Amino acid sequence: MGLSVAQIAAQIATEHDAYLFMERLRWGDGPVPCAHCHSEDTAYIKPRNGRSRATRTGAMSERRVWRCRECRRQFSAITGTVFHGTKVPLRTWVLVVFEMAASKNGVSAREVERKHGVCPRTAWFMMHRIREAMAERGPVQAMAGVVQADETFIGGKVGNRHKSRRRQRVWLRVADGDQLILPGMGLPLNIKERPSPQDGKTPVLSLISVETGQARSVVVPDVTGATLRKAIAERVRMSETVLHTDEHKGYKWLAGELAGHETVNHSKDEYARRTTAGLVTTNAAEGFFSQLKRSLDGTHHRVSRVHLHRYLAEFDYRYSTRRVSDESRMQAMVRRAAGRRLTYKRVIERAAA
Repeated sequence: MGLSVAQIAAQIATEHDAYLFMERLRWGDGPVPCAHCHSEDTAYIKPRNGRSRATRTGAMSERRVWRCRECRRQFSAITGTVFHGTKVPLRTWVLVVFEMAASKNGVSAREVERKHGVCPRTAWFMMHRIREAMAERGPVQAMAGVVQADETFIGGKVGNRHKSRRRQRVWLRVADGDQLILPGMGLPLNIKERPSPQDGKTPVLSLISVETGQARSVVVPDVTGATLRKAIAERVRMSETVLHTDEHKGYKWLAGELAGHETVNHSKDEYARRTTAGLVTTNAAEGFFSQLKRSLDGTHHRVSRVHLHRYLAEFDYRYSTRRVSDESRMQAMVRRAAGRRLTYKRVIERAAA
């Protein structure tokens, strides 16, 4: 059984203790490598006044500092990570990171604001920095074997939006089937407007590896065959993969490139079927979407399309590491944080674009 919140809080009573705790998470019991040149020829700089040292502004700090004998530069456990340059106490960071790692439904920025006494903008930025540490970066091993794929749409119902934000073109229910009415055509008399259920929503594709239990999700512009083929080919080894999907026509684009393609027919209430090769189903992907949507709706309430990829990275990480303890998940996330920095300017520039 891993650590609890109470046990972690007891270990980080001071900032000095928080730096010790972060050092154990990032470096373990081994040598301390330099955060700049990665040399292991480093030494801890012991402060003259017990645990505190004077900063260049004259303020006293309990930050633990190391020096590299190779490049002669100083560093700490948060140098070069997503926590780099923060003005938030490290004790607060440790507790928030643990909450993010342990909370199945995620943690909202407003909740962090209330619990830890930071302003809303700081809490929001902290959450995005932690999600940056959760995201996979660099060369990632492609999936193979049996992989379940499914797509969904993230966003609120059309009927709940203000009239000015609804899509201009609408689908109408007529006797001979659905009829598309474009702007300027006008609506036929005595016919009720019926917006598309996916109107204005953001499409998301998720892949679940049956063998490893890993989840990889991506925001896609649409769910056409060409788009799905490109997104899947970037994340799986096509010739070594048996893909399980529903009857969506877009997946037929991949059939000739895959080792196998099995489907289940949801329109006929078929959600799993037995074959000689094993069980064919998309239930793992459906379960992942169920958890994702409940959490986005219940915890965050509203997620911008601009930042949705970071929320997907968060839920992918927790799902992929669901079989390990909260402490191990937290440690793996802190070790991922090295070499990643997310500035506030980068976040708001993307939002403004």
